[in-house]
Amino acid sequence: MQKLQEVIIAGYQDEINEVTAHIDRTKKLIDQLSLLRIGLFLAEILFFVLLLRSADDNLRTLIQICLVLPVIAFAFVVRRQSRLDREIDYKKQLLWVYQNEWNMLHGAPNGYDHGKAFEAEQHPYTSDLDIFGASSLFALTNRCSTKTGIRLLAKNFSEKTTRDRILLRQEAIKEIKHHIAETYSFRANLHGYDPEKIEQIKVQLKNQLGEQLSFVKGSFIRFYVKLVPYISIAMILTAILVSSVFWKVLALLVVVHIGWNVLLGSKINKVFYSFGGSSNQLNGYARAILWTESQNWKSSYTLNLLDSEIPVSKEIRSLTRIIENFDARLNIIVGGVLNALLLWDLKCCINLDNWYQSSSKDVITALDHLGDFEELISLATMAYNQPDWVFPVITDQFALATTHIGHPLIHQEVRVNNDFRVEAKPTVDIVTGSNMAGKSTFLRTLGINMVLAYAGAPVCAQKMQLAVFSINTYMRIKDSLNESTSTFKAELNRLKMILDNVVKDKDTFVLIDEMLRGTNSRDKYLGSKVFIQKLIAENTPALFATHDLQLADLIIDHPEAVRNFHFDIQITDGEMRFDYLLKHGPCKTFNAAILLKEIGLKLDD
Repeated sequence: MQKLQEVIIAGYQDEINEVTAHIDRTKKLIDQLSLLRIGLFLAEILFFVLLLRSADDNLRTLIQICLVLPVIAFAFVVRRQSRLDREIDYKKQLLWVYQNEWNMLHGAPNGYDHGKAFEAEQHPYTSDLDIFGASSLFALTNRCSTKTGIRLLAKNFSEKTTRDRILLRQEAIKEIKHHIAETYSFRANLHGYDPEKIEQIKVQLKNQLGEQLSFVKGSFIRFYVKLVPYISIAMILTAILVSSVFWKVLALLVVVHIGWNVLLGSKINKVFYSFGGSSNQLNGYARAILWTESQNWKSSYTLNLLDSEIPVSKEIRSLTRIIENFDARLNIIVGGVLNALLLWDLKCCINLDNWYQSSSKDVITALDHLGDFEELISLATMAYNQPDWVFPVITDQFALATTHIGHPLIHQEVRVNNDFRVEAKPTVDIVTGSNMAGKSTFLRTLGINMVLAYAGAPVCAQKMQLAVFSINTYMRIKDSLNESTSTFKAELNRLKMILDNVVKDKDTFVLIDEMLRGTNSRDKYLGSKVFIQKLIAENTPALFATHDLQLADLIIDHPEAVRNFHFDIQITDGEMRFDYLLKHGPCKTFNAAILLKEIGLKLDD
């Protein structure tokens, strides 16, 4: 599998090289077009000078014709250059996507959001299992640019689900993994834009736009705006061909149009500033939606995301064209002329209202579903990048069995994998061992892979079979000066939360690392003992990591409900060596005496 991942990395490098070369070629072509624009400008000046010096003959007529040619060519070159600029912008985003994957496979942090906003110490497990924040599961998996996608991925990592939904998501993620080569373009079309802008547009479409456009719903304003181009053209032609007095009529008309535009200015501005400048972003989103529409999806989970009967990508492109036309007002001269002669802003508002009445609901839904695809692509990308990970078997019977399970946040070169399985009925498994031997990491390894499994993702294991549990953890307990909470009180609060959840949900699975650290050793032992007995009484499966060997003796009174495991150390010539392998039975070797000796303290026998 190591060789297969090397092939994946090499594939990313090839894509990086190809896109980089394409960007360089396109930049050279843009530079050439820039020189051509300068040449056309100089040619226009030359023809103008020749026109001034020419006599009124056939040559003068030819020069007049030639004056038009550089203008036409210039317009064509500008349009071509604009397309190439957009192409470079897209290719830069595509390069970023490939480079980010290459970087991550070489140990660099993910360039996407790492989910710090979702950190919550009171959550049953996300804080203890490093689900959100820097160096977290979310940071490892997230490939979402939209807020909807980010929120959905966070939700699937932090909320309990059902077996049926997990199986549907597994099917969808496996299918997208087969289309992985096309998903990079999808991500490039969404990356690099302001996610707040699209959220603003969605809010506008859902709640505000209909009311804001009420001023263009009258039949007279619609009829006149449709008629005004013909009126303006007729005035100009009449002024040229018939009488110059019509220039005065046209001037009066222009004043009326400008005044009308000024009176409605605040209403027009309110509409424009919700959409203005977003045409490129909407074009990118339209291309992403087009990809989702054009695939021959098989999984029912994915098909349910495509619930529109019309191609929504076309509807968004229609909106984009309206916004591009609306953006003409940003040029004071062009916008002024268009509004004076054609009532351009009002025309755009009317077109926007027509579009809103027919297409807005489908577009809102499609924009939301982009986040669904992003979230699935995030997990599919991880599955592609980690070919040795497997999709777990989700069972409706009590089960948790895994072979060679490892922590997904530990690099594979130093990761140590373990085997583990529960009995046919719930037990409390007490894990003893020395400091730094691997107890806490093993608990987190189980927990974080369970979170991956319930999201429908592959897990960092050779095999895994499990039922759907509600995960509850007790690992990193902190005091709070702001809330006047001591460590011991914080521990009690956490224990109460777990006990309440155990009673409410009989499918709870508990992971506890060194309970009651904030009290004396006697109370710690007694409290841990009674808590374990409570879990046994509630028939709740648990892993309980501890340094307290007395707790291992609970197997005497509860031989069917308690199991003992340990992580040990090997000591050679006074040196400690950890193998981080889970073994049966209680621990026999501890390292405190050795560590104290290293700092000059010696324990009496």
